[in-house]
Amino acid sequence: MKMLINVPETVVADALRGVAAAHPELTVDVDNRVVIRKDAPVAGKVALVSGGGAGHEPLHVGFVGRGMLDGACPGEVFTSPVPDQMVRAAAAVDSGAGVLFIVKNYTGDVLNFDMAAELAEDEGIQVAKVLVNDDVAVTDSLYTAGRRGTGGTLFVEKIAGALAEEGAPLERVESVARQVNEVTRSFGVALTAVSTPAKGSPTFDLPAGELELGIGIHGEPGRERRAMMTSGEIAEFAVDAILDDLRPNGPVLLLVNGMGATPLLELYGFNAEVHRVLAARGVSVARTLVGNYVTSLDAAGASVTLCQVDDELLRLWDAPVSTPGLRWGA
Repeated sequence: MKMLINVPETVVADALRGVAAAHPELTVDVDNRVVIRKDAPVAGKVALVSGGGAGHEPLHVGFVGRGMLDGACPGEVFTSPVPDQMVRAAAAVDSGAGVLFIVKNYTGDVLNFDMAAELAEDEGIQVAKVLVNDDVAVTDSLYTAGRRGTGGTLFVEKIAGALAEEGAPLERVESVARQVNEVTRSFGVALTAVSTPAKGSPTFDLPAGELELGIGIHGEPGRERRAMMTSGEIAEFAVDAILDDLRPNGPVLLLVNGMGATPLLELYGFNAEVHRVLAARGVSVARTLVGNYVTSLDAAGASVTLCQVDDELLRLWDAPVSTPGLRWGA
């Protein structure tokens, strides 16, 4: 596989140096693998810290900024960051109002964030944790016990980040983050396998005429493998899988997310099919976001995420945000 890298061993550090060059509004510690808002800590504000293995960009580093995360800890490709990174990030962004760790449900992330919370509390930092487990495709996988954390992480980070920006206390920010997770579900589809820099070739075999339904963001197996389907057929399968688990009684936020190698031309066409299916199922869409946000390196495919919202959650979603990967409002 051809990749725009120097050597696999420095790919994360090289990317972080590029982030620093492109985004002077961030403080990027390349050696310690910590990225924070340049204005952190913000007085009186609850700080949000997240992180995970590299390869899912813009998640999480690309979501550091006003109205979203205060800090992020990138690990090696598809590998959890270590507790020292998380403690260093928490200490850098804590204003005394506490820190919320937002953790995707992968075993390495969960264990390391749990350890980091204990270490941070030993240093006098108040820490709360929220686990994101929005994927309906499978119950257990190669990387986790229980449901995986995938596209719903974006909704948790954005909505909780907006509330923290308004000065809400830690208990309230944690509660709303949990609420968002509880009403959010995702389902992903892979058209091609993912290739990591270390391996330099696809990590699993997916024949040209087949697709994997219910894939994870590290290339984990899904529910089943089938012959290639049309965009409309994939939309029906993904939406129905979500609605079998989440039965919204109000409007939803919709994320049609690319896995990294699917062009926007295809994603927008897929979005049209997802809207068609949701309308046929009687689900009202309040807002739609289309693009590559929670990716899997060079995998072709897409995921669908629905988040049921009330007036307050919708207001927080619409609140201004200014990060490398998500930006709107004043």
